[in-house]
Amino acid sequence: MPLLTTPALPPGSLSTSAQPVIDGEGLRLRPWRDTDVDAVVAGFADPAIQRWHCRSLSRDEALDWIAQWPPRWRAETDAGWAIVENDQVVGQTGLRHISLAEGLGHVSYWVLPSARGQRIAPRALTALTRWSIGELGLHRLELSHSTHNAASCRVAQRSGYLLEGTKRSEARHTDGWHDMHLHAHLATD
Repeated sequence: MPLLTTPALPPGSLSTSAQPVIDGEGLRLRPWRDTDVDAVVAGFADPAIQRWHCRSLSRDEALDWIAQWPPRWRAETDAGWAIVENDQVVGQTGLRHISLAEGLGHVSYWVLPSARGQRIAPRALTALTRWSIGELGLHRLELSHSTHNAASCRVAQRSGYLLEGTKRSEARHTDGWHDMHLHAHLATD
């Protein structure tokens, strides 16, 4: 069924080029490499990350997790970056559920325990936001987190993501269903 509106971004906006390295806020966001496997395993072994992301990964699963990003970039559905500071992986940030036609994407992030308290997540999210809106041309970025996750709420606020509301019982965590805050950043913000 044909749309009556022009897509916000044409197909090929991602897949016709390599996934970029994004520098900003004193950090480098770069595509994941197989050599990052130990950082991925450590991330998903951390109880705080497990609490909000509800998964753990073996070494082989972490390699599969890394390997799934290039096909998702080519399919223009998702992108993931290692957050790097001083040549060390300190976390991850991602652009998920990309809809080029709607100019929409969802962001995610986590930070390794050794790098917490240095504003890594808001710095990485700010760099990703600038690229996603300024370079790629998305119109809207959304961020969801459990209403129990005060740290993620602070990251969203520090990165210019306005709270739009609460989605009731929207995500299942290991301790049950959680209400989720919805934050968003628009190209016009």
